[in-house]
Amino acid sequence: MRDLLGGKGANLAEMASLGLPVPPGFTITTEVCTYFYANGKEYPKELQAEVDAAIAHIEKSVGTTFGDAKNPLLVSVRSGARVSMPGMMDTVLNLGLNDETAEGLAKKSGDRRFAYDSYRRFIQMYGNVVLGVEHHNFEEALELHKQDRGVELDTELNAEDWQKIIADYKQRIQEEIGKPFPQEPREQLWGAIGAVFGSWQIPRAQTYRKINNIPEEWGTAVNVQAMVFGNMGNDCATGVAFTRNPSTGADEFYGEYLVNAQGEDVVAGIRTPQHLTVAGKKANKSTLPAMEEVMPAVFKQLDDVRHKLERHYRDMQDIEFTVQQGKLYMLQTRNGKRTAPAALKIAVDLCSEGLIDQKTAVARVEPASLDQLLQSASRSQGEERGHGPRSPGQSGCSQRQGRVLLRRGRGSRRQGRAGDPGARRNEPRRHPRHARRGRHPDHPWRHDQPRGGGGARHGPALRLRRGRPPGR
Repeated sequence: MRDLLGGKGANLAEMASLGLPVPPGFTITTEVCTYFYANGKEYPKELQAEVDAAIAHIEKSVGTTFGDAKNPLLVSVRSGARVSMPGMMDTVLNLGLNDETAEGLAKKSGDRRFAYDSYRRFIQMYGNVVLGVEHHNFEEALELHKQDRGVELDTELNAEDWQKIIADYKQRIQEEIGKPFPQEPREQLWGAIGAVFGSWQIPRAQTYRKINNIPEEWGTAVNVQAMVFGNMGNDCATGVAFTRNPSTGADEFYGEYLVNAQGEDVVAGIRTPQHLTVAGKKANKSTLPAMEEVMPAVFKQLDDVRHKLERHYRDMQDIEFTVQQGKLYMLQTRNGKRTAPAALKIAVDLCSEGLIDQKTAVARVEPASLDQLLQSASRSQGEERGHGPRSPGQSGCSQRQGRVLLRRGRGSRRQGRAGDPGARRNEPRRHPRHARRGRHPDHPWRHDQPRGGGGARHGPALRLRRGRPPGR
């Protein structure tokens, strides 16, 4: 269903069908995006009724009401193309907050700071993504307020601080666009849906599609989900992880998380993230506690999810998750990016574990990665023969594993140029010195090139063997 639901929507549906903890939601398909651009940025007539019905389904699932002042439902709105386009399109979190629902969320949660922190995040994201207010307007207001308070971290601000910052954000939006920040949740929702579809045609997304040969007519889907909060206190967190090490390919849980944070905090660089595992903490000489230490029960559940996703997708996964008051929620999974050595090791290991066959293992390693690995292997062989020390960990897998898979993917050494095994053994020997004597006209150093002078031991042959071109 990837073509219809987009990568994110298809994987969310797949995780839900596996019984993993996924927040309830719905996907507006890529076909709507295609219709949107083919019809002057208008939606199909039946779409509004279908969205209303889907919102009602979420309300019933989580026991909250969209726009209710006392018990508000908040949602996230995210893009999701057929193929991953990281950082290219837009996301809006905490949608549904306004002056009334923020106060209702504060009373319901018993945490005013959490409620108004979520509200200021929503205004900042919606103002930038949907209303087109430059991001620096919000960052400047926040930094000025932190300077006035004499603090460095966002987490040091209290509810009253956030209310003052919210007032400043609203004023800046009014000045920039000439109208107030929208307070009606359904107006907010349709504004965010339109912004996600609109982000398909922004310059950076168009450039990314051209570079990666992604057809323009594919479009993007829109995923609307009930919000889960990683910023409700110290029993909440959010993080990203790989089911294996993407640098080396080692079978180890690899990722980072932040306590009392929302998703964008992990990648924003505002706070120093913590490692998931004790081993990762030690390897990186971190003094911050690992999730394995702070939230052992949640970590065990997340580790179980890691293995379940790998067995299901039969590949390394890149996942996003949130912990709300000690309960784990999965927000995304997709095939993880990896280095060339990691790609080779992961392919070999998954094959040996019986998750994929040899043909699939070879297909998992990109041709460019094979070339890179062959060059690395050649350098390593030269170093082993006395041409310099070999750096530890240069390859993500053993030499034997690499040679086996490379032979399967590139052919045997004995295979001739025409594909006839053994043909190379039957070819005449081509010594570089023969080029000077004209025995093989197709050799790179042809007989019509000038002789290097000085006899056979000082001509082109000797220079070529030493790695220097003739005449240098």
